[in-house]
Amino acid sequence: MRISEIFYSIQGEGVLTGVPSVFVRTSGCNLRCSWCDTPYASWQPEGPEMVAEEILTQIAMHPTRYIVVTGGEPMIAKGIREFIATLREMGKHITVETAGTVPPEGCVVDLVSLSPKLANSTPSVAKAGAAWVQRHEQTRLQPEVLGAWIESAMDYQLKFVISSQADLEEAHDVIAAIGLPIPPEKVLLMPEGTTLEAMRSRYDLLIEACKRHGHRLSPRLHIELFGNKRGT
Repeated sequence: MRISEIFYSIQGEGVLTGVPSVFVRTSGCNLRCSWCDTPYASWQPEGPEMVAEEILTQIAMHPTRYIVVTGGEPMIAKGIREFIATLREMGKHITVETAGTVPPEGCVVDLVSLSPKLANSTPSVAKAGAAWVQRHEQTRLQPEVLGAWIESAMDYQLKFVISSQADLEEAHDVIAAIGLPIPPEKVLLMPEGTTLEAMRSRYDLLIEACKRHGHRLSPRLHIELFGNKRGT
C-alpha cells in the first residue's frame, strides 16, 4: 500500500488524547476537504509503496501497542483489511481514523474514529474543479456506512469539525440520520483550524454546545504542542 508517513507521537485528538501511538498514514483519499491539514495524503498524494512486512518492521521499533491507521482515507488503501487483521493477531490496539464513506466489510478495530464531513468541507470549484466538488458532495456523507462502523467496532467516536452554529446543527442532523442510539458523550466536537488562534476562536461555541448537549470537546493537542507539522 502507498504510505505517506509512519511516525511515533502522542495521540492529539479524541478519547485517547495523550496516549503514545504509532501513526501509519496511508496516501490517497476519496474526498477533497477544503480545510484538509494533510494535503500530502489527499490533495497531492505522495509516498512509497510498502508491503506489510516493511510497515510492521517500523512499527516494532517503538514501545507501544497503540497503532493509529489514518490518511487520507485509509479504507481505500490496497490490502488495508489484511494489514489490520495482522495487527489484531499481534495484539495491537488499533484505531482507524476514517470519514466513514467506505463500509467496514468485516474489518474489526478497537476504536473507529469516525469524522463525517459536513458542508464546511466542500471545496470551491476554483480550488478543486467542478468534477471533484460534485464527487465530494456525493461521497462525503454516508449515514448507513457510519452505522455499519458503529455496530462493528469494539468502540467508536463520532468526531465533527466545527466552525459555526450551522455546523453544529448539521452535525445533529447527521447523528439523527444514522438512526442508532448514540450516547451524547460519544460525539466529539473539534474546532476547525490549523493555528492556535483559529482553534481558540471556536472554543466558546463548542464549550456551550458540549454543556447543552452532553458532547465532548476535542482539542487538537498536537497542534497546541507542535504546530501544524508533519510527523507529530
